[in-house]
Amino acid sequence: MLPADKLRIAPERVEVQTEVIKSNEIFLITLPDGSVPCGYPGGLGLYYRDTRFLSAWEFYVEGVEPNFLAAGTRFSSFFQCDLANPELLVAGQLIPLQTVHFRLLRLLHGALYQRFRVRNYNLFPVTLTLSFRVGADYRDLFEVRGMKRLERGEILPAQLERDGVVFQYRGRDGLYRATFLRWDLPPDEVQPDEENVWIRYRVQVPPKERVYLYWAVGVAVGEKKGVFPGVTLPADPKDGFLTGAEAQRQGFSAWRESCTQFLTPRERFNQMLDQALADLWVLRSEYPEGPIIEAGVPWFATVFGRDALITAWQTLIVNPQICREVLRFLVRYQGAKVDPAREEEPGKIIHEIRRGEMANCREILHTPYYGSIDATPWFIIVLGDFVHWTQDLEFLQEMHAPLLKALTWCTDYGDKDNDGYIEYVGDVPGGLKNQGWKDSWDGILDPEGRPVEPPVALVEVQAYLYAAYRRASRMLSLLGDRKAAKEYEERSRRLRRNFCRDFWVVEQDCLGLALDGQKRLVKTVASNMGHVLFTGILQPTAAKKVARKLLSRELFSGWGIRTLSAAEKGYNAISYHNGSVWPHDNSIIAFGLRRYNLLEELRLLAEALFDAAYEFPYFRLPELFCGFSRRPNVKPVRYPVACEPQAWAVSSLFLLLQACIGVKVTTEGLLIQRPVLPSFLKELQIRGLKVHDGRVGIDFINRDGRVFCLPIEKTGSVRIIIEA
Repeated sequence: MLPADKLRIAPERVEVQTEVIKSNEIFLITLPDGSVPCGYPGGLGLYYRDTRFLSAWEFYVEGVEPNFLAAGTRFSSFFQCDLANPELLVAGQLIPLQTVHFRLLRLLHGALYQRFRVRNYNLFPVTLTLSFRVGADYRDLFEVRGMKRLERGEILPAQLERDGVVFQYRGRDGLYRATFLRWDLPPDEVQPDEENVWIRYRVQVPPKERVYLYWAVGVAVGEKKGVFPGVTLPADPKDGFLTGAEAQRQGFSAWRESCTQFLTPRERFNQMLDQALADLWVLRSEYPEGPIIEAGVPWFATVFGRDALITAWQTLIVNPQICREVLRFLVRYQGAKVDPAREEEPGKIIHEIRRGEMANCREILHTPYYGSIDATPWFIIVLGDFVHWTQDLEFLQEMHAPLLKALTWCTDYGDKDNDGYIEYVGDVPGGLKNQGWKDSWDGILDPEGRPVEPPVALVEVQAYLYAAYRRASRMLSLLGDRKAAKEYEERSRRLRRNFCRDFWVVEQDCLGLALDGQKRLVKTVASNMGHVLFTGILQPTAAKKVARKLLSRELFSGWGIRTLSAAEKGYNAISYHNGSVWPHDNSIIAFGLRRYNLLEELRLLAEALFDAAYEFPYFRLPELFCGFSRRPNVKPVRYPVACEPQAWAVSSLFLLLQACIGVKVTTEGLLIQRPVLPSFLKELQIRGLKVHDGRVGIDFINRDGRVFCLPIEKTGSVRIIIEA
């Protein structure tokens, strides 16, 4: 079993910029020119179920690399790249620089489809040799991230067929993995080269004409060599490309129609929100157990309990169906027994599932793994807020037993010493040392910069528990169990009383980070305390003090709130959890600022995050970025191995918007309280917002900082209540 501190190591090389497309469980990461260089020591490639099915994909014209012009993605699942020839001398004929254009289009729809177009702008015909090198190393994602394995399976010789090539691998888990490459136009030469294959075309392009090459790439896992049930590729890759492109367009259109529509006069802001919707669309995958939102590409393209729950909660304003799907999926893996090796306990919500070779061979614990201290409270919070938002009492009845199991875990397993707090130890071989959302090995530090001694009771987790108990009490009342409802209401009151006593740092006038194994207060100043705000566990005076600390120069970078104060000894602006800025972290804090009507602080934080998003490719907030202070004419600094897209990062935009406009769902309907908008946003139109059994449309108009709200449309019995 591999040690926990090896689970977040980085690949040998980090790309400055990559292009990512994804659909369902397949995703492709390339350099901007569309290439995956052979032997490249980074995370590039075509992946499926935690395995890299293509590790090389290169293109050469007359043996040299073409010149890169531009690249981009659409719907997060369609890639376009433009290339041009260098100056070439072919058979005595001079082909001037940039007179032959190459356009590469790729899309994912059950398989990967590629259209390669060659266009000759010269007044004479050209004949060119186009060479492609393709290969598959079948490395597990954890290997790509830097883990070392003592043994690997066997890469089988590539099979050359009339209409394509088949790569295969026999894994140590007894499964065969295969990559099927099919083409429409047979190449002039196919030459194996160790685990790669060279594919060469000799193309003749008349003046001002075009030539097209179509490929299809399928991936599969089976129990027998050469037998992969259910894997079908179209006989004609061109048909597959055209069909896939249309299905992709229709699929995104249907997804967008099912979601709330946001429209503003600022085109860049609209593009930002559209990109976030596209990212949510591609991160939603169909598993055998049902649909679920995956955490992020490339490292976390799988199910994470905490990430899925927080993303679902952030996107209630976008599409409550995400919540329903996430809750149903996680119930299927809810803990049923005590298994110390995987940290499973009855009622506990999973941390992570993996389905690659290393998981199947038990080289890692994720089959699934349950090492999360906060996923179970989040399950209760999200269930409670979903039921409140939709008034879907039938679904609540469906979730009755899982709710009781989750509550039992909180009281009987999460709180092992019966002090009213839930804590983790993090001492399981191969498991996570830290088990809150800052789960890197050094993510929780004391004021001296040392790891906190376990068991650790994190400040935000106790606030989550308070919120979970409050929501549980409300749900149990709806279910008719008034005795249990009263019990959890009393637990929440007792927890609130003790929390405010045990976690307050008098000398800093804010909350500490945690209680350590000796029940001593860890006085580290970190962003964790900001999560406490949305739960309502603090009195207003204390909440204002926490907000003041969060927006101090030590924590607020100008682009967002840092994970750790710059005044702390453990601070590092380019670390994973000790000084970086995480958008989801900031959005939860912003939502808490709204709870206490700290509106100027909310506006400041929201504007900082929106400004940061503008500076990243596709106006997409990444998983995290570095915590350097904002300076004129300097962009926020990219964190080298951040996931892009990451579900709870892109969803942060919607929770920020919800916090700004003051949308709150009550038993009566939709309540809008004292809306604010970023100063750059003068109007906001919302259409098709699902609340209770209906939909509503609302316009917000910003006039010199004062925001007016105008209901436009309403269906169903939902009421709209506006409080200025």
